[in-house]
Amino acid sequence: MNWPLFSVIYSMAATVIIGIFMIVALVTGFNQIPHIQMAVAAGILISIPAGLFFTKKIGSITGNEEGYKA
Repeated sequence: MNWPLFSVIYSMAATVIIGIFMIVALVTGFNQIPHIQMAVAAGILISIPAGLFFTKKIGSITGNEEGYKA
Protein backbone atom coordinates (compact mmCIF):
# COMPACT_ATOMS: atom_id res chain seq x y z
CA MET A 1 0.00 0.00 0.00
CA ASN A 2 1.09 3.53 -0.71
CA TRP A 3 1.42 4.88 2.86
CA PRO A 4 2.27 8.49 1.96
CA LEU A 5 -0.80 8.68 -0.26
CA PHE A 6 -2.93 7.04 2.45
CA SER A 7 -1.77 9.56 5.05
CA VAL A 8 -2.73 12.49 2.83
CA ILE A 9 -6.11 11.02 1.91
CA TYR A 10 -6.81 10.01 5.51
CA SER A 11 -6.02 13.52 6.73
CA MET A 12 -8.43 15.05 4.26
CA ALA A 13 -11.14 12.44 4.82
CA ALA A 14 -10.90 12.71 8.60
CA THR A 15 -11.20 16.49 8.48
CA VAL A 16 -14.25 16.39 6.22
CA ILE A 17 -16.06 13.54 8.00
CA ILE A 18 -15.41 14.94 11.48
CA GLY A 19 -16.65 18.34 10.31
CA ILE A 20 -19.82 16.83 8.89
CA PHE A 21 -20.52 14.88 12.08
CA MET A 22 -19.88 17.93 14.27
CA ILE A 23 -22.21 20.09 12.20
CA VAL A 24 -24.92 17.41 12.34
CA ALA A 25 -24.47 17.09 16.11
CA LEU A 26 -24.68 20.83 16.66
CA VAL A 27 -27.68 21.35 14.36
CA THR A 28 -29.66 18.51 15.95
CA GLY A 29 -29.12 19.87 19.46
CA PHE A 30 -26.39 17.56 20.70
CA ASN A 31 -24.14 20.44 21.70
CA GLN A 32 -22.58 19.10 24.88
CA ILE A 33 -18.94 18.04 25.10
CA PRO A 34 -19.54 14.24 25.28
CA HIS A 35 -21.64 14.37 22.11
CA ILE A 36 -18.98 16.34 20.24
CA GLN A 37 -16.30 13.89 21.42
CA MET A 38 -18.39 10.97 20.17
CA ALA A 39 -18.81 12.72 16.81
CA VAL A 40 -15.03 13.16 16.57
CA ALA A 41 -14.37 9.52 17.54
CA ALA A 42 -16.92 8.27 14.99
CA GLY A 43 -15.37 10.48 12.31
CA ILE A 44 -11.89 9.14 13.03
CA LEU A 45 -13.08 5.53 12.85
CA ILE A 46 -15.11 6.00 9.67
CA SER A 47 -12.21 7.81 7.97
CA ILE A 48 -9.96 4.75 8.09
CA PRO A 49 -11.97 2.60 5.63
CA ALA A 50 -12.72 5.66 3.50
CA GLY A 51 -9.00 6.43 3.29
CA LEU A 52 -8.16 2.85 2.40
CA PHE A 53 -10.85 2.76 -0.28
CA PHE A 54 -9.76 5.96 -1.99
CA THR A 55 -6.06 5.11 -1.69
CA LYS A 56 -6.66 1.84 -3.53
CA LYS A 57 -8.80 3.60 -6.15
CA ILE A 58 -6.17 6.26 -6.83
CA GLY A 59 -3.41 3.64 -6.78
CA SER A 60 -5.20 1.58 -9.41
CA ILE A 61 -5.78 4.64 -11.59
CA THR A 62 -2.15 5.78 -11.45
CA GLY A 63 -0.72 2.27 -11.62
CA ASN A 64 1.20 2.80 -8.38
CA GLU A 65 -0.41 0.09 -6.28
CA GLU A 66 2.83 -1.14 -4.76
CA GLY A 67 3.50 2.00 -2.80
CA TYR A 68 6.28 4.48 -2.34
CA LYS A 69 9.76 3.25 -3.20
CA ALA A 70 12.62 5.63 -2.66
